[in-house]
Amino acid sequence: MISSTPLAAPVGGTAASADVVAAGLPIPPIERIRIFSDSQWEDFVLEWADSLRDQYRTVERCGGAGDMGRDIIAFDKTNPTFWDNYQCKHYKAGLAPSDIWVELGKLVYYTYIKEYTYPRKYFFVAPQGAGTKLSNLLRKADKLKAQLIDNWEKYCKNDITSTAIVELDATLRGYLDGLDFSIFEAIPPLRIIDQHAKTRWYSTRFGGGLPARPKLLAPPSTVAAHEVTYVRSLLDAYGDHLKCALPTVADLGAHEEIKEHFSDARLEFYSAEALRAFSRDTLPPGAFEELQNEVHGGIKDEMRGTHVDGYRRVLSVVKMAKLLPITNHALKERLSIHDRGGICHQLSNDGKVKWVK
Repeated sequence: MISSTPLAAPVGGTAASADVVAAGLPIPPIERIRIFSDSQWEDFVLEWADSLRDQYRTVERCGGAGDMGRDIIAFDKTNPTFWDNYQCKHYKAGLAPSDIWVELGKLVYYTYIKEYTYPRKYFFVAPQGAGTKLSNLLRKADKLKAQLIDNWEKYCKNDITSTAIVELDATLRGYLDGLDFSIFEAIPPLRIIDQHAKTRWYSTRFGGGLPARPKLLAPPSTVAAHEVTYVRSLLDAYGDHLKCALPTVADLGAHEEIKEHFSDARLEFYSAEALRAFSRDTLPPGAFEELQNEVHGGIKDEMRGTHVDGYRRVLSVVKMAKLLPITNHALKERLSIHDRGGICHQLSNDGKVKWVK
C-alpha cells in the first residue's frame, strides 16, 4: 500500500536545485575560511593585505621556518622604514592570551638583538578572531605587557628559538619595559572578507561568479598609439584585397564595406581590451592570457588555410574565433562575440597573427 502522507520538506527548507545537486549547498566565506589549511590562510591574508595599495608600497610573506615571528609584513607607501606585521593564526577557536605569548616574546627578542625593527602595528588575524579575554586584553597595553612578563618563563623562555634559551634578564626586561604595547590589535575576519571581496582573488577563493562587466565605451575617433600594429596589419589586408597601397586610414576613402569592417574591428579590439581590464580586476594574473592562448590555438589552422587575399583571411579567421567552443574558462560567462573578434586583433597587435603572407 502506498502511503498518502506528504514527503518531508528538504532539510533546512532548501530546494534541490540543479546547482545544489551538482555542487552541494554554498559555503559562506566566513565558514569556508575556517576549513582553510594554515598555508591557504596565509595566502588569503597575503591576497587581502596586498590589495591595500593605498597604504603599502610592498607586502611580503615571511611565514615558515626562520620567519622570526613574522608571517606577512607590509611596508608603508610613503615611508618604508615603517612596517606592519600580520600574524596569521588558524585555530579552531577564537585566539586566547596563551596563543600569543610566544609571538610577543619573539617580537621582543628579535627586535632586541636587532634582527629587524619594531613594527608600527602588529595585527593578529585568525578565522575565528580574538576570543573575549584576548580582545579585552589587547585594549590594555600595560596589562598586556605585565602578563607577558608573568608568562615569559612558561611560554617564551624555551620556545622563542630552538638554538638558545632566552632568559628575561635585567637587560632584556629593561628593553621590554620601554616598548609600546599599544601596537597590538586583532582584525575581525568579516572585515578581511569584505575587503578581500574587492580583489581579483575573491572569485577563485569563494566562487559565486564574476560581477557584471562595465558598459563598453565607443572607441576614440582617432587611432591610438597602442592600436598601431593591428591597424597597420588590417590596412595591409585591405590593400591586398583592393590591389592598392593603403598607407593610412584616411586612404580607405570611398570603400564603404572596408570602412565599415575597420570600424567593427576597432570596436571588437576595444571590447577585448575592456575584457582584459575586467580580468585584471576580478581574476588572478594570467587568466586573460590563457583565454588568448585558447583562441589562438583554435584559429591557427584557419590562419594556415588558403585564402584569396588578406581581407578574406581576416573574415574567415575572425568568423572561426566567434564559433570556438569556450567551455571551461573563468571568463566564459562574460565573453561576448565582440571580444572573440577583438582577441584576434590583439593577437595581431602582438605580432602573433599576420593577415598577409
